[in-house]
Amino acid sequence: MQERTQNKEERRMGKKIGFIGLGVMGGAMAEHLLEAGFELTVYNRTKKKAETLLSKGAKWADTPAAAAKNSDVVITMVGYPEDVEEVYLGKDGILEAKTGGYVIDMTTSSPKLAKKIYDAAAKKGIASVDAPVSGGDIGARNATLVIMVGGDEKAFHALAPIFNALGKTVRYFGAAGSGQYTKMANQIAIAAGMLGVAESLSYAKKAGLNPEAVLETISGGAAGSWSLSNLGPRMLKGDTAPGFYIKHFIKDMRIAIESAEEMHLELPGLKLAKRLYDELSARGMEDCGTQTIYQWYAK
Repeated sequence: MQERTQNKEERRMGKKIGFIGLGVMGGAMAEHLLEAGFELTVYNRTKKKAETLLSKGAKWADTPAAAAKNSDVVITMVGYPEDVEEVYLGKDGILEAKTGGYVIDMTTSSPKLAKKIYDAAAKKGIASVDAPVSGGDIGARNATLVIMVGGDEKAFHALAPIFNALGKTVRYFGAAGSGQYTKMANQIAIAAGMLGVAESLSYAKKAGLNPEAVLETISGGAAGSWSLSNLGPRMLKGDTAPGFYIKHFIKDMRIAIESAEEMHLELPGLKLAKRLYDELSARGMEDCGTQTIYQWYAK
């Protein structure tokens, strides 16, 4: 686990952060960094999403390059691997403007891409870290995210003040790409688990039971899980608001399947979950939260 201490590397990190991507999770994460005393320059495709942060003292940048130019650390929290690649390696991208310092990609993305960015950043004297997170919108709002880190260990320790402002569980896993591999393991566990939660509650309802009472009871036993306790109630209420978008979960499952195939590893549970979520997406639910899988069983 991350030790909550500061060493010489940490003191040299600097206080200026460029933050790129202010969506469901990124906006809350950026706000925590402001509250922790960091100077923030932000960029998002839609400036309106930055209004709250700007009113609290953040500065606006018109491009990722502008956000990166004078920042000691740049953090990205965007949507898809292609967005990550464009933000780092494209025109007006981070690596076009920045030399030295640190970059942290907290997007759930491809391990291969994390390694590619690491190599490109190293040529400019930049320490690149892949640090995807788990905990959804709730974890982002409460600064209780689980943060999984890959890259150089020295950079990991140097960036401790940032990680500690955003999460409660922070762990280093090894070389570039290791954070993304760990996040894939996390998503694989969630995928089949989400089907289990939805099937359990659908079964209870079909049997004529009070599903709320069943949920409350089984959450305290061997069936208990984060998904059951936090997303089960949303399922029963018909709340489809996104803590984590279906479209992003499908993206994660696709990356995990591709990665597993490279390892010659068969994951039938993951493939089934992706197929059912693909069906929801085809029904126009891609911008709903992952708990909307419950509605597959009510079709």
